[in-house]
Amino acid sequence: MQITLARGDITAQEVDAVVNAANSALLGGGGVDGAIHRRGGPTILAECRDLRATQYADGLPPGQAVATTAGDLPARWVIHTVGPVYSASQDRSALLASCYVESLRVAADLGATTVAFPAISTGVYRWPMADAARIAVRAVRSSQVGAELTEVRFVLFSEDAHAAFATALAEIAAR
Repeated sequence: MQITLARGDITAQEVDAVVNAANSALLGGGGVDGAIHRRGGPTILAECRDLRATQYADGLPPGQAVATTAGDLPARWVIHTVGPVYSASQDRSALLASCYVESLRVAADLGATTVAFPAISTGVYRWPMADAARIAVRAVRSSQVGAELTEVRFVLFSEDAHAAFATALAEIAAR
């Protein structure tokens, strides 16, 4: 599997699956979540409401992932995952890594070959970018799921985020 970086808008990615940094309610929000729901249209929200009414009445737990169709996005599916809120006093890095691994598992189950990820938990959940990048790249690189995945693309909105992920990718490649 090839890991690539792109700077830009995750809602414009032509991949099989786009990962949404969702909140546990699965009903839209701000940041990446809001952008995916706005551009993807009402089909995504309708499927999220169905998920809440059936499988996830209490919301999607942090570290887990679930898929819907992608509505009007150029992707085929949206994989929703809930990142943990950063805590300086509690190590939640395993939950953050789980977001990436579980999203890849869902992608593999769907038959996806290309997946685009945002920088999960780095917005309103305040995870420091460099640490989040290191955790994300390690989780994807070490994941044993999705042998048919050909590309995992990290789509970063800012230059700082892109630089942090480039550094993390270079550090992992150097080992």
